[in-house]
Amino acid sequence: MDALDELASSGISTGFAYHGMNEGVVFDSQAKPHRVHGERPLFYLLRRGAGDGTLDRALLDQAIGAGVEVRFNDRVTSTSSEMVLAGGPRRADIIAVGKIFDTDMEDGAWLAFGSELAPKGYAYLLVHEGRGTVASCMFSGFRDQAEHLAATLAFFERHAGLRMQNPRPFGGFGNIRLPRTAVQGGYPVIGEHAGFQDALAGFGLRYAIRSGRLAAESLINGTSYADAWQQALRPGLRTGVVNRFLFNVAGRRGIDFLIRQLGRSETGGMLARAYSSSVPKRLLFPLARHRYRGQLNDPSCNHQNCDCVWCQHGEHETSTMVAQW
Repeated sequence: MDALDELASSGISTGFAYHGMNEGVVFDSQAKPHRVHGERPLFYLLRRGAGDGTLDRALLDQAIGAGVEVRFNDRVTSTSSEMVLAGGPRRADIIAVGKIFDTDMEDGAWLAFGSELAPKGYAYLLVHEGRGTVASCMFSGFRDQAEHLAATLAFFERHAGLRMQNPRPFGGFGNIRLPRTAVQGGYPVIGEHAGFQDALAGFGLRYAIRSGRLAAESLINGTSYADAWQQALRPGLRTGVVNRFLFNVAGRRGIDFLIRQLGRSETGGMLARAYSSSVPKRLLFPLARHRYRGQLNDPSCNHQNCDCVWCQHGEHETSTMVAQW
């Protein structure tokens, strides 16, 4: 289902700025560009933050309009009879560091892979109407994030004509795991607090909205949240783990082959097939889960003399949700 249609089905209006991207460029290991395209938008660009036109502001305004009381700077310290736990990531399995900037570049989307740019991850450059974002999304090597970001900037300057004015730094982190119940103390746990995030690309926004809706429906209707998310979300989450396993073992030549295939076919359909559950992927899942679970902890980041975005800004308390996989 298209992302905007899914929001509409949840009663969320698109009162925020967005732009569908139907094409882009993916670079192989030799920095050769491959143009990808979709009959429908491959993804949507949108803005985050507190300003007008952002997704966050639109959701806040809709919640207030529906009668929700929103309290800022008021940390919850005790539980109540009905609540949903949405505390965000409890550890970092992926980090993203980059720049947002103004630019006179033409609109476009560029994607690149390589251990020097983003270990086990990817680097991207997005530009639309004079605004841009460039980032390195890495699954390991967190301690060396500054070097990977510098390599990413240099790569896109050489191969995509990156030009930045007024660059501002940004960063983030994500937590990926497959919980057994996603219920803690009898309360539904949603989003990245539960570990609901795509293991291949690290995307979590859609899972956050989906799991939030399922949690609300379970409280309203008195139904099982665990049953609901396991039916609606678990197949896709497991497929993401298998895709991550295949990405890790593919190597440079394997990834280059996949990039060439993306450029030769309708990319949206190919990506949809990659995320479809199948018998081979279900059979491969136990091995993928075992291999991936052991790769989540980044040995370069031990919170000692480390300047990665997780060590600088994350909350490092131990999660009380122990039944993870």
